[in-house]
Amino acid sequence: MSGVTNWARNITFAADRLHRPATVDELRKAVATSGHIRVLGSGHSFNRIADVDAERGGALVSLGALPSRIDVDTAERTVRVGGGVRYAELAAALHGHGLALPNMASLPHISVAGSVATGTHGSGNGNRSLAEAVRAVEILTGDGELVTLARGDAGFEGAVVSLGALGVVLSLTLDVEPSFDVAQHVFRELPFQGLDFAAVSSAAYSVSLFTDWRGPRFDQVWVKRRMPDALDFPWAEAAVEAQHPVPGMSAVHCTEQFGVPGPWHERLPHFRAEFTPSSGDELQSEYLLPREHTVAALAALDAVRDRIAPVVQVCEVRTVAADTQWLSPAYGRDTVAFHFTWVADTERVLPVVSLVEDRLREFGPRPHWGKVFTADPARVAERYPHAADFVALAERLDPEGKFSNAFVRGLLPRGA
Repeated sequence: MSGVTNWARNITFAADRLHRPATVDELRKAVATSGHIRVLGSGHSFNRIADVDAERGGALVSLGALPSRIDVDTAERTVRVGGGVRYAELAAALHGHGLALPNMASLPHISVAGSVATGTHGSGNGNRSLAEAVRAVEILTGDGELVTLARGDAGFEGAVVSLGALGVVLSLTLDVEPSFDVAQHVFRELPFQGLDFAAVSSAAYSVSLFTDWRGPRFDQVWVKRRMPDALDFPWAEAAVEAQHPVPGMSAVHCTEQFGVPGPWHERLPHFRAEFTPSSGDELQSEYLLPREHTVAALAALDAVRDRIAPVVQVCEVRTVAADTQWLSPAYGRDTVAFHFTWVADTERVLPVVSLVEDRLREFGPRPHWGKVFTADPARVAERYPHAADFVALAERLDPEGKFSNAFVRGLLPRGA
């Protein structure tokens, strides 16, 4: 295997081969015949979390050729989804049954299993990470055994946001709810000075704020209200033209704005499901910290915006409710997330990433597992109270370390 890259093309995978099994039996064989293997989701990670160790060789496995299993139970309000299913196809299937997920990420084209494994989230003061919707996870372990962990089972809280270190996720069972409509509004020019972040972030079901750090302001605020809730947003003026989060880009692929109500899955993401993004000319970083530090963190970053602005395309600030997943960056604390979409220039970006981490250090940030960060892995692990519990779970389900890699071991060394 050669030349296989992630979505952003900043990572070329080191694996010797890439398996694309069409059946579970083929998957089981691929796992059994590999001494070292990692699962490749939709490729929307920006570091080596999905890769094998270069010195060990090994294989990647894609679940994209497996049947797109989506089993909806309307009576129980659950859905069981296969490991290769993406949010866009899941959302369409649920909506057809009059059901919904409570939240979605900005981009609907990422895989469900990969998203929850890295603690991916949407936005909203009362909305928890996507992993919190999971009520059961089915894992194929390195010895070919099928293990199911359900909510309430010992170790379940470590099995969902698992960094791919436990085995191959064959299926997830998610809680769902009745379908609902959302109306999306975009506002312009919200100054940092005098910002009442608690009031702004609680103004609607989901609120996302965008800045390019070229001034002490949010250039855009995307407000998504759950119908029939009213909206009062007196802090900024409504946009008069459709907006794209990145300044200067066409809004043609963005979800509908101007307060036009529509189904949840056509408003909660920022981008339309029918638009499939090609490889992106960008890098991404994200840091999640206790929500009470939002204004202080904004001030800390604003003090160095002259360094940030030349290499950032846009920065999104949004909130996440505390959750219970051991390795979720929102574990145990109501959270604010600072998400940076950088230019595609690693040499220029990495020094600024380190600067951002230095400015945020006093607030206890947890980096998104699937994005670019330079923080010392041991220091990152210290911010997770259940890190040792996760290591014990990994040693139980994957005693030979078949699914581990240098990225995971650097954060969570076995035998520690």
